[in-house]
Amino acid sequence: MARNIQSLERAAAMLRLLAGGERRLGLSEIASALGLAKGTAHGILRTLQAEGFVEQDSASGRYQLGAELLRLGNSYLDVHELRARALVWTDDLARSSGESVYLGVLHQQGVLIVHHVFRPDDSRQVLEVGAMHPLHSTALGKVLAAYDPVAHSEAAEGEADWQTFTSRTVVDHEGFEGVLDLTRARGYAADVEETWEGVASVAAPIHDRRRMPVGAVGITGAVERVQKDGELRPDLIAAVRDCARAVSRDLGAGRF
Repeated sequence: MARNIQSLERAAAMLRLLAGGERRLGLSEIASALGLAKGTAHGILRTLQAEGFVEQDSASGRYQLGAELLRLGNSYLDVHELRARALVWTDDLARSSGESVYLGVLHQQGVLIVHHVFRPDDSRQVLEVGAMHPLHSTALGKVLAAYDPVAHSEAAEGEADWQTFTSRTVVDHEGFEGVLDLTRARGYAADVEETWEGVASVAAPIHDRRRMPVGAVGITGAVERVQKDGELRPDLIAAVRDCARAVSRDLGAGRF
């Protein structure tokens, strides 16, 4: 069995201790409560403070939880609220489209799949929750990069590592920016054999009560089903956009 890292265990215990109190705690109190030497406790606190997880009151020298924990907690809650609000609508989209439905959010320089509804047939499928998809080639990624400035920056920073998956993958900066302009103009993004041969996707943005982009929802299926006469099926595009609007409304975004 792999051994736990003692310094991380102590840091976690320290954060729980600070979270459980209604007041700031001094170094001696923290060290005593956790059975640590003052020097050890101070070293952990200094590291946590540098990362923004702990703050020290300048007047008293006492410690409390830092703002970075609040940011991480809000991100966690945002993702879970997004998934909870999207459950019914994504199920409906899978039924109406007959295709797999994915819900994705920005994570570092990629798209993290946080919800996946299987295609409603008897085919063998693999759950992709937790999988990472590229920003530059997938419909979900293009939507996030088009509407979220942070996602756009992350995509640009990773440009040197953009992978050419197929002959259709756009890997040049000017071409990618053109794709994002088109995505914003029509309100959805497409991926037709740009990431996987024989596979096409359509995705649209989801906004929260602040009208900020918080994710994207899309369908993925075989090109011959998602397209008709060489063009994306308008009914599928409309269904994806309707789903995104419905989830956005449930998140308090109002009408888009």
